[in-house]
Amino acid sequence: MNRKKILSLAAACILLFMATGCMSSMSTGNSGAKTTATGAAGGANTQNANQGLERCTASLGTLAIYEDRDESWYHYLTSDLRLPSTVPVLRLLAQQSNCFVVVERGKAMNQMMEERALMQSGEMRSGSNFGKGQIVAADYTMTPSITFSARDTSGGGAVVGALLGSVAGAVAGGFKTSDASTMLTLIENRSGVQLAAAEGSARNTDFSLMGGMFGSHAGGAAGAYGRTPEGKVIVAAFTDSMNNLIRAVKSYKAQSVAGGLGTGGAMGVQGGAAAMAASNVFQGVMTQRIYNAAAGIYDYVIVTKDRSRTFTFSSARKITYKNDLVQFYAPGGQVDISSLKLLERRYLQKYWQ
Repeated sequence: MNRKKILSLAAACILLFMATGCMSSMSTGNSGAKTTATGAAGGANTQNANQGLERCTASLGTLAIYEDRDESWYHYLTSDLRLPSTVPVLRLLAQQSNCFVVVERGKAMNQMMEERALMQSGEMRSGSNFGKGQIVAADYTMTPSITFSARDTSGGGAVVGALLGSVAGAVAGGFKTSDASTMLTLIENRSGVQLAAAEGSARNTDFSLMGGMFGSHAGGAAGAYGRTPEGKVIVAAFTDSMNNLIRAVKSYKAQSVAGGLGTGGAMGVQGGAAAMAASNVFQGVMTQRIYNAAAGIYDYVIVTKDRSRTFTFSSARKITYKNDLVQFYAPGGQVDISSLKLLERRYLQKYWQ
């Protein structure tokens, strides 16, 4: 028997073994098919969730998940590994964490709008309650990405390719990627400010040629995250990313910029943002500090040193610079209280009287 016939016979045997193995071991809820994203979520309640998943005692806001399908990692995920979108897995993890209320912004949004179109057409029953103003806004958007790295597979993929030819695409992928690093970024939708970013990683340490080919759930190798080593390690990495992101937002502290966000910043080139910022720095005398008992705040007046401009502002904080010369930042004519700096005490008495 020549070499070609031997390889053909071996390929046929492998395919028969895989098919019979899958049919004889079909089961539901099998632990071998699970990923680190397990169980279910219904509102704030969860069932059989990963015990290692971080949770919040109270939700922080509504969340939409956006997956950039033009990125190279998404093409590799769906074309080479034949895995589906990461969004369902991330939605499950986000809801199980109770840190976010997940809102639909994917393909199901089309169905939501179709229902509203039916309502507007007059075809719906009365009382269907599909009026305007009911869709919930997304406070935040979370964006995923994946970085793959391959380990030495000792030629395993080549062996499968030699035996199975074109069929190898369904199983050989299991020998290509055993490590994955993932990123999640969280954006505040109203301002566009990135609130948090978190990396996660995982390594498949149980990966072997025979286990990858003849595992009890190898039949649908390219179809779902729970059925491939790549899928499982990607979900594990995203679970790690989610945990890191939740830890970050649970102890979130807003970043601050003197003068406010988006008003020029503290860095710039000559004649650019720095020069504009400098034009908003003033020196003046705090001529009034009056306590408003009804409102529980202080009302202040600052007159610039050359007496050309007057600034007024209020604060619950008592500022001790009355009659003193101060320097301050006032972008858009609004005094930034945190920028107040004492230059000279009793300036009004010394030079203005």
